[in-house]
Parts: sequence; C-alpha cells; structure tokens
Amino acid sequence: MKEINVLVINCGSSSLKFQLINSASEAVIAKGLCERIGIEGSQMTYTPAGGEKYEVKTPMEDHRSAIRLVLDALVDKDRGVVKSLDEIGAVGHRIVHGGENFASSTLITDEVIKAIEECNDLAPLHNPANLIGIRACKELMPQTPMAAVFDTAFHQTMPEEAYLYGLPYHYYEDYKVRRYGFHGTSHSYVSQRAAAVLGKDYKDLKIIVCHLGNGASVSAVKNGKCIDTSMGLTPLEGLIMGTRSGDIDPAIIEFLCNKENKSVQEILTVLNKESGVFGLSGGFSSDFRDLEKAYRAGEAFAIRTMKTFAYRVAKYIGAYTAAMNGVDAICFTAGIGENSPFIRTMIASYLGYLGITLDEEANVKRGEEIAISTPESATKVLVIPTNEELAIARETASLV
Repeated sequence: MKEINVLVINCGSSSLKFQLINSASEAVIAKGLCERIGIEGSQMTYTPAGGEKYEVKTPMEDHRSAIRLVLDALVDKDRGVVKSLDEIGAVGHRIVHGGENFASSTLITDEVIKAIEECNDLAPLHNPANLIGIRACKELMPQTPMAAVFDTAFHQTMPEEAYLYGLPYHYYEDYKVRRYGFHGTSHSYVSQRAAAVLGKDYKDLKIIVCHLGNGASVSAVKNGKCIDTSMGLTPLEGLIMGTRSGDIDPAIIEFLCNKENKSVQEILTVLNKESGVFGLSGGFSSDFRDLEKAYRAGEAFAIRTMKTFAYRVAKYIGAYTAAMNGVDAICFTAGIGENSPFIRTMIASYLGYLGITLDEEANVKRGEEIAISTPESATKVLVIPTNEELAIARETASLV
C-alpha cells in the first residue's frame, strides 16, 4: 500500500473534529477541533505532533470556513505539518448513516453523495452535516480522493432475524424500517484489536464489544462479523445513555403525550436529550464521574441510576452470549468503558455464570489497553481504547 497522509474529518451539526494520520506509521501528525460553527464564539483548537496546542478564536460562518481554517493551520509556515495540501493524499469522512446502500466504505462520487442524501431522513442531525463537510472539502481540495466511512456499515452483516422489527413487513419494504446500529468503526476496530491482543484468529472468535460513552452500544461479533447490535433505526434504541432513554415500551410515547399535552416530537426530544442517566438522576448529571462521586456519597438517585445502567449493559451481554452460543472475550471501550473501573466492576458482578473473575489490580487502570480478567478466567475481559479516526484512516488508505 502506498504511503499517504490521510485527513480524517468528522463533522457534527456545529463542530468538526479532524486528524491528519500517516498511513504507514499510523502516527497522528496533527489533530484538532472546530467548535460552535455558525454560532457566536466559534474557535479552533489545533495540536501539531510534538508541538503545543493552541486556540484560534475566529468567526466560522459554516463548515466550509471551518475546513478552510483547518487546511490553513496544516500548511502554516510556523505551526503547520505539511508544506502544501498536495502532501495530503486522501480525505476520509465519517458518515453516520449509510442505510442499506453501503455495507462497506467507499470512494466518494456524485452517486455516493446522492445515496447519502437519501439517508438524511434516518439521521437528520448528522448526515446533512457530514455532507456539508464532504462538499466543502471537494471545493477546497478538488483533486484529492475522498472516502466515506459509515457508522452503520460494520453492522450490515447482521442476519434478518437480528435486524427486523415485529412490524408489518411492508414498513421494511417501503421505508427500510429496521435495525441499523451505530458506532460501527469503533466496534470494528475494537473487536479486531481484541483478536490481536489475544493472539487468535479474528474469524475464530466470539466477541462482545461494549462501547460505553455518552452514546453507548453493544455489539456481538462472531467469526469476524457483526451479528447483532443494540442501537436500532436510530441511535435512541438500546442501552441507557447519557441523555438518551434507550429501550422503552413504545406505548409510553402516546401515554406521555396525553398526560403532558405534548407532541410526539416534544416527547422524542425528552427521550433523546432529557432522559438516560441524566433523567434517572433527576437531572443531576449525565457525566458518570459526577454520578460515581454521588454514588460513593450514598446519594439514592445516583445509586439507582448507576445500578440501572450497569444492569442494562449486563442484560445485553447475556443476550448476545446466547445469540452467539458463547463468548470468548468481552471488551470495554469509549469514555466510560475505558475510564471507569467502577462501572466495569458493577457490570462484571452479573457475569459470574461466564466464569469471569476480575483482576482488581489491573481493573484500576484507566485509558489503557489491558486485560482486566484473571488468567484463569474462562471468558477474557479486556479494556481496549477505541480509535475511530485511525479506523477511518485505514479504510480510506486501503481504498485509495
């Protein structure tokens, strides 16, 4: 594979994360974040490899101006890391929803852009922002090849018994209402890394990945393919999350509309932005560090919230163990999974039936790639820091 520098772009509705990664060494050459795009007080933070982080506070009217700022920083004569944009061999774009159109990453063409647009109804907050990033980069770097890497693609190997809902089948035929799953680049990266850590063939393993962050999901990876995942048509289904409810009885929506005299859209806003551990804790916090501190202080709201979260994760682990008829390794990743020994212990307390015993000394580590189960543990438990940007860079480089 030819050595190139890959610019990884992750556009949100008002933000843009970026990394420039060398495809051969996989070293991060520079990284940063543009915040409050189109909003007063916008700024960019930029960190070149081996250099100090610095901030630029300047108006960014749109994503095009944000990307222009990023490109200027990369070639800046004092803080830049490349002499010209010609040294950037490709751009990899994170795309949240690819629907059924994309089972793998792909080079971006006009046809691909149109297909991504057709998925906008499935991810109205994310896909339009992702497309803005693509169009801005194409305008500013017209000769540079670009790839789309989809959050949903890794989960496209699910069998229909895993992705279909118990709805009239024509809703699937007419509108593609089904489970899609998200965090795919993370689940793919972590499960492959687990096989490497264990020194075993990826295609011979049964792995459960727990991506636990403000958004959270669990996946079952059997013989190198995802066979089930907890998020659904949207990222609202599945685990209890920072502010998202996760699984609920769908009749609750009508019930609350009637009781609160609110519209469906208003209740969906509650489910997405006012629920999860934030809602369960009575609005105390969506940050697990705050909740853990309150738990240790004996606060009842924190105890019920943390126990409910851990229970839901443990239930999914049990379900996916059944789906795969066994499990070889359970992986914790993302902000909470990597950095909360407390939550990992709570979840593991339900898993004695899998022959799991935690190594308490190893489990106190935070943010490290480490086995936290004892050597005699029948099922291995690993902490593997996710690296979605590197996964995107790898996919992009392989396509280019």
